[in-house]
Amino acid sequence: MKLTFLYHSTYLLEINKYKLIIDPFFYDKKLLYNNIISKYINNKINYILLTHAHYDHVDDVNFFYKKNPDILLISNYEISSFFEKKGIKTYGINYGSFIEFPFGLLKYVIAIHSSSFLNGTYGGNPGGFLLHTKEKNIYLSGDTSVTYDMKLIPKYGKIDLSVLSIGGTYTMGVEDAIIASELLKCDNILGVHYNTFENIKIDKKKSIEMFYNNGKRLILLNTGESINI
Repeated sequence: MKLTFLYHSTYLLEINKYKLIIDPFFYDKKLLYNNIISKYINNKINYILLTHAHYDHVDDVNFFYKKNPDILLISNYEISSFFEKKGIKTYGINYGSFIEFPFGLLKYVIAIHSSSFLNGTYGGNPGGFLLHTKEKNIYLSGDTSVTYDMKLIPKYGKIDLSVLSIGGTYTMGVEDAIIASELLKCDNILGVHYNTFENIKIDKKKSIEMFYNNGKRLILLNTGESINI
């Protein structure tokens, strides 16, 4: 399994022959045609996963749909219904059981946040995703504060990588993300949702040191950088 960071909370998961784009948003639309990014998104993408309805997680859904008309969008019921009305094929889920997809087992899990589209349309319950594959298991937090529900996540199986928002203000900051990693019993953390806007700026070096001092590894990727999970 391969993860490539693209921008903000947007990243690409490659699981065998399947490609999943998570929360597509590019503040500067020129980035969509940047050579570093375009080489990853110009090829066929099979799935879009959306954690909630805020614009900085859904703004470029239409871009990927136009390039991949048979793409399947997976999100909560309300978000799925919103995009289904725009002609996109969707699979609506909610907090509940694992659901089997060709790429693995997917479970929509609780996030403590809010969820609405820019026009005010209700975006359902915000969430994250727990993804189990034959290779590895990963947790995608979405935008959330730290919550004791995270303690349930490792009960379903060991987490090899947790993707956590760390910018603060709207989500967990670094300190909370460290607590989250302890609840998740996960030592490998990919940080997202930071430095895009002024009020979610972090000190990258200090943040890495803070995780290290707590026995954790914080991974901060540049655009186009990848890790194998």
